[in-house]
Amino acid sequence: MYTTLARPLLPLALPLLLVPQPSPRLLPARAPLLRVLLPLPSLLVLIASGMSSAPTVAASTTFASGTTPTFLPNAPPLPNALSLNPANYPPLDKTPPVDSPEVQQWIKEVNATGIQIPDFAPTVAGGCPTNPDAVNDQSRCWWTCGGCAAPDDIEQCPDKMTWGLTYDDGPALYTGDLLAYLDQANLKATFFVVGSRAISYPALLQEEYMAQHQIAVHTWSHPPMTTLTNEQIIAELGWTKKVIKDVLGVTPTFWRPPYGDVDNRVRAIAKAMGLQTSIWTRISPEATFDTGDFDIAGGQTTSTQVLNNWENIIGNATTIDHGFIVLEHDLFQQTVDIAMDYILPDALAHQPPFKIEPIISCLNKPLQDAYIETNDNSSNPIGMSSAAPTGVSSASDGAHTTSPQTGASATGSASSAEASGNSSGASANGKNSAMGIAAPSSMGAIALALVSGVVALFL
Repeated sequence: MYTTLARPLLPLALPLLLVPQPSPRLLPARAPLLRVLLPLPSLLVLIASGMSSAPTVAASTTFASGTTPTFLPNAPPLPNALSLNPANYPPLDKTPPVDSPEVQQWIKEVNATGIQIPDFAPTVAGGCPTNPDAVNDQSRCWWTCGGCAAPDDIEQCPDKMTWGLTYDDGPALYTGDLLAYLDQANLKATFFVVGSRAISYPALLQEEYMAQHQIAVHTWSHPPMTTLTNEQIIAELGWTKKVIKDVLGVTPTFWRPPYGDVDNRVRAIAKAMGLQTSIWTRISPEATFDTGDFDIAGGQTTSTQVLNNWENIIGNATTIDHGFIVLEHDLFQQTVDIAMDYILPDALAHQPPFKIEPIISCLNKPLQDAYIETNDNSSNPIGMSSAAPTGVSSASDGAHTTSPQTGASATGSASSAEASGNSSGASANGKNSAMGIAAPSSMGAIALALVSGVVALFL
């Protein structure tokens, strides 16, 4: 049986056998030998809404207060993360109040930068269909509706076949699994951290940082940012910056808007707070490199559809003349499992090979540029607040008298593309994703299925 069936499959299977495989720590206790005994298509159906929960993995290493991150020049020592008192922070998963002394101080600092904040009213819930005036206002440059990007938005890596690996919404219960896999595969990523999760899992956040992954801001409570007032935007970003610094000793210089919901008003406030807007790759007004993985847990999509999205993403990634950034998440077991069991092994086996690295590295900048305390401002000026002697606008009460520009050109066009309405960043109707884009399909999914059959034949 081996000679008639297995041998013809070996040319396809061997590349994947050479890919770093999950360690025993990563094998779910719910199904011993599951990855060996079941064909991978059968395993895939287990990554679904309502799947049985595997045991969670806590931080594998805890760091003593005062530990110095030797990999990062001039980095301050680690704070005592376990001494954080949640009572000193806003309620979890809610936009923080704006009348606290901290937020009032951040508002003053934003005003003092002199960065002009456009006088746009917040959008209303419902996205593009419920905000036709905002959609048609090209000076707003609303990324969600039509894909308008400012010149300094980070949507891609400059070098072809380079993947800026990112994960959003953590740290969370299964982030430890993902960290172990990334360590075994010698991969580094950018983690866009939700402030409410940082205060909940400080040891995991320290493990991410000390493993030399890039840590970046993803707001305190994950709201659509264009729906907030100026003061609320400042509160969302300010508290997230603060809790990350309280855990790590450093403050990120990069941030990602939840759902990709950003316009020139939000960009200007983020810039005034020393944050570089970073999104993910878009190849048309309605198609972005979004795996859709977030929606598996809620039953809005299937793991099979996510892999179809991934196949389209890598098909397009090999044809564009620059690198790319993909939207993925480390919030749920489903998102972590599909990353470890399918997406990352497939990417590692791809020929020609991808160069997989954090956003800061794919931009050809040193890791120290990712944090205000270690950034020398030579290659990443966004990490320092830029002051201007005149034209100071107010970040309070919407009382702006400045022109609707951020200092970056508000280029691009808006369209009536439907809004991002779910938590993955994809549009509610699935158009704002890589689905439906003609692209050469890789052999990754086929080889993944074949390799399990080869292994089973040896048992």
